Amino acid sequence: MARIVMKFGGTSMAGIERIRVVAARVKREWDMGNDVAVVVSAMAGETDRLVNFCREASSLYDPKEYDVVVSAGEQITSGLLAIALQAIGVPARSWMGWQLPIRTSDGHASARIGDIDTTALNKSLANREVAVIPGFQGVAVGERVSTLGRGGSDTSAVAMAAAMKADRCDIYTDVDGVYTTDPRIVPRARKLKRVTYEEMLELASVGAKVLQTRSVGLAMKEGVRVQVLSSFVDADDTNPEPGTLIVGEEEIDDMERQLITGIAHDKNEAKITLADVPDRPGAVASIFTPLADASINVDMIVQNIAHSSGSTDVTFTVPQAELARALDVLDKERANIGYSKLVHDTRVAKISIVGVGMRSHAGVAATMFATLGERGINILAITTSEIKVSVLIEEDYTELAVRVLHTAYGLDAPDAAD
Repeated sequence: MARIVMKFGGTSMAGIERIRVVAARVKREWDMGNDVAVVVSAMAGETDRLVNFCREASSLYDPKEYDVVVSAGEQITSGLLAIALQAIGVPARSWMGWQLPIRTSDGHASARIGDIDTTALNKSLANREVAVIPGFQGVAVGERVSTLGRGGSDTSAVAMAAAMKADRCDIYTDVDGVYTTDPRIVPRARKLKRVTYEEMLELASVGAKVLQTRSVGLAMKEGVRVQVLSSFVDADDTNPEPGTLIVGEEEIDDMERQLITGIAHDKNEAKITLADVPDRPGAVASIFTPLADASINVDMIVQNIAHSSGSTDVTFTVPQAELARALDVLDKERANIGYSKLVHDTRVAKISIVGVGMRSHAGVAATMFATLGERGINILAITTSEIKVSVLIEEDYTELAVRVLHTAYGLDAPDAAD
């Protein structure tokens, strides 16, 4: 008998018929004698609808009341799934975040989970009851409902699995696993059987939208084995391993290890260039300290060779959603920074290669640069980590870059159609 957390996203819960399908999946696990807790998202589009209600009510809404409103979507699907399970003979009950409770920080709309009390939950599971838990929510200081931010149900599921000491956390989405890259761009992309926590964390942070970054970081910290599956595909004789396991590096067999695991792209970047910044100690700090104080995340940074005039150009990227705020901060700090001109560009994309094999192989970055150069794709900025290389290019070249790099690193599936 195993203890399993099953998490279902918004597309899986999109209507009563889909919820019945989810109930049937849960019943199969329960019929095998497993202890099962289910974490659910709101129905597809429901959270956006509730967010818009808040904005219509007031542009300066109270975050505490915002959390009360937007957490309602998960509460509804929790109750509906419990009803659907009971209808097919599975004893089930829904648990709100405050009933367990799931304790969080006081950062409403972006809270972080601190502790989960599983005492009542364990008693329920011991009685062969399926627990249905709303993702995305908990309880903060003052017993107020709190939410974890968009995509927070993944984090809820992993945190619940850690607290319950579950054998596995199965996350059901609208894709059937983690691929070497986006199959919509590269039909030859291969589904990966296993990916390390570090690789998945890097892929999630640079544009792969399979899992929320926070959930992967928490899984790595707590050692939770995560499996990504599709709620629209069943395992059968022709597809015995329908998903991708996210595990520790020690679980990856050397035969399965690739030099490069995956290629991700992100078009949500904006490039900012400050011209003629004084070339003196502290000049760069005068740019990035105000941005940090405004909680604006800066990714790639390039400082050009100083001009003969004693000045230099500094280029960096920020998320497109933060561009307006970044420009406002820099405009207010112009006298202190001393730049002559500010230029920004949103027609850029970040392309990243990720793989633990980079640690022991030289020339990985050189292959990337040479491959892009051969296709006439100019690199605007570069950033690296131990298992990742990212480059910034013009947005128009995104799909071409992904395709040629996928081939260059030998990731194409041999039996896939062109």
